[in-house]
Amino acid sequence: MADVNAMEKKLAEYKCDTNEATCLKLVRFPDDLDDDGTTFHPEYSHQIFGDDEVAFGYKGLQIQLYYTAGNLSTLFKVKYSSKVKDTFDCVEPDDVEGKIREIIPAGFTSNTDDFISLLEKEANFKPFGTMLHSYTVHNEEAEELTYQIHKADISCPGFLEYHKRLQTFLMWFIETASFLDVDDDRWDFFLVFEKYNKDGETLYATVGYMTVYNYYVYPDKTRPRVSQMLILPPFQGEGHGAQLLEAVHRFYCGLPKVQDITAEDPSENYVKLRDYVLTKLCQNLPSFDADKLHLGFSADMIKEAQEKLKINKKHARRVYEILRLRATDMSDEEKARAYRLEVKKRLFGPYRKNQRELAKMRKCLRPEELVSHMGQLDTQTQHEELEKSYQLALEDYRRIIERLASQA
Repeated sequence: MADVNAMEKKLAEYKCDTNEATCLKLVRFPDDLDDDGTTFHPEYSHQIFGDDEVAFGYKGLQIQLYYTAGNLSTLFKVKYSSKVKDTFDCVEPDDVEGKIREIIPAGFTSNTDDFISLLEKEANFKPFGTMLHSYTVHNEEAEELTYQIHKADISCPGFLEYHKRLQTFLMWFIETASFLDVDDDRWDFFLVFEKYNKDGETLYATVGYMTVYNYYVYPDKTRPRVSQMLILPPFQGEGHGAQLLEAVHRFYCGLPKVQDITAEDPSENYVKLRDYVLTKLCQNLPSFDADKLHLGFSADMIKEAQEKLKINKKHARRVYEILRLRATDMSDEEKARAYRLEVKKRLFGPYRKNQRELAKMRKCLRPEELVSHMGQLDTQTQHEELEKSYQLALEDYRRIIERLASQA
């Protein structure tokens, strides 16, 4: 037994956290290759290495996936200080290299000198498609950096190969990501690039992107649905996501055949971002004037948000609640109560649905089954959950209002 425990301890030394072991870089200059400050790590690696996010069989494992900043030409290396097979003949290590090769497209190099040669060709890389929007951001060094948002599609020369490299980042940063079948011409791609200077030349670095699928809506409309959105980690927290989403909304608002814009299985962070962007867009619409908000959510708001900004009723309702909170003196007990009841009226919708279902159940369920379902719909629990949902919404709304104020 002691021998077994000793063996397990020794083998445990050959387990590596694959989030820590995977080192990603967006390389602009040769010096970046040896600069730890340019390295970032995945949030997730379970889709490649399994739910425990562990690779077995190596000590000091380092999986290097380095990309040129613009074209995303790729350097891939696996390094380690020792391998389990060197010590234990009968134990096989995980095929780390094979797992990575499954997600990165062919054409990568494993030679650093070859990668540096590719880096020298970055001056030839130009953003794909049509530029929709340009904006500037002040960074910590008090520099004013310029960014561009482009719309591309599969007809752009070289774009499909570039997109195959770009979408590998999804596996590391979106928990349930999958690669797209981009042969369908209903896909639109929106890309964010940073302009930067290198040896007197203007180059472009990839910042992030969004994919949108255009669904058909009878009889003659389309419904663009956001599928994936990712701002790469070195650029997160700088407002690029909001710039991208706003540019995409403005683009589709200019297309008469678009009915509204939705998102596929949006994350909590995406919903917060969307709330901010849509509120920013709606706040100057006449139907959302401050003096109209206390009258309640109106048909005019629904119509104007849909016709002018392609925003559906559900999203317009959240915008109304945010703007009404901004216009409400919450220290006034009567006004605060009126606002709380207005928001809770919406939040109570799912509970009302449960009650209708319960009424139907009374007609067809046996008494013991009915008791079981009624337990799930306890009134006290409903009130507690409703209050909790209200407070969470209030917290999110206040953050959006603060952000709007800071951008004013």
